[in-house]
Amino acid sequence: MEWIVGLAAGLVAGFINTVAGSGSFLTLPALIFLGLPAQVANGTNRIGILVAGVVAVWSYRRRGLLQLSRVFPLLPPVLLGSVLGALLAVDLPASTMDLVVGVLMSLMLLSLVIRPRLWLDRPRPEVTRNGPLGFLVFFAIGVYGGFIQAGVGLFLLSGLVLVAGFDLVRANGIKALLVLLFTLPATLIFLVHDQVVLSLGLLMAAGQAAGAYLAVHFAARAQGARDWIRWLLIVVLAATALKLFGVLP
Repeated sequence: MEWIVGLAAGLVAGFINTVAGSGSFLTLPALIFLGLPAQVANGTNRIGILVAGVVAVWSYRRRGLLQLSRVFPLLPPVLLGSVLGALLAVDLPASTMDLVVGVLMSLMLLSLVIRPRLWLDRPRPEVTRNGPLGFLVFFAIGVYGGFIQAGVGLFLLSGLVLVAGFDLVRANGIKALLVLLFTLPATLIFLVHDQVVLSLGLLMAAGQAAGAYLAVHFAARAQGARDWIRWLLIVVLAATALKLFGVLP
């Protein structure tokens, strides 16, 4: 039963994380269902995210959908934020964040439904500009990602599309690399504090890696991939917001 739950949750979460976000809302409950305390599940979850991130970054890079030079200006605020968030997560419960995160995701959902052109008609930027607003936005996203991880992909996509100006497909490639890089220091912090169970983390990682590979193949080859990703985002955001507000179990 353990390996079936771990692989199945990992496969679905790996796909969702790679083209949208919030896959951790599947893997975290699965790890808790398998008997881990919430804090240990939060740390263990990072193993699968690391492995799936490597697969996603390699796949996006191989298909020419990820230019490393576009990522460098975004790294300092995201990495700084992730370290601070992980340090906070070691001692603080995440439940107090649910209401704020649910409201933010509801706002993103409204923008996707009411103003889809904001997400679909994005020019490819020649240079990624990262002024004070961009620094604050990506620092805050890093803090959240280091703290709880679940849903951070959605916030990164919104920042990359609405603030940095990337289109949805290329934003997913950059998101994959950013998540991979800021998950590294966060995972080390959880390991040092003995809040990672490697056996379960690696089991789920196998499923997440397969899901990430399939997701990149879909994003690179599917006709109208941007529209498909937008609709997947709408479904994921709606389900996530309802879960955070306590409407869904």
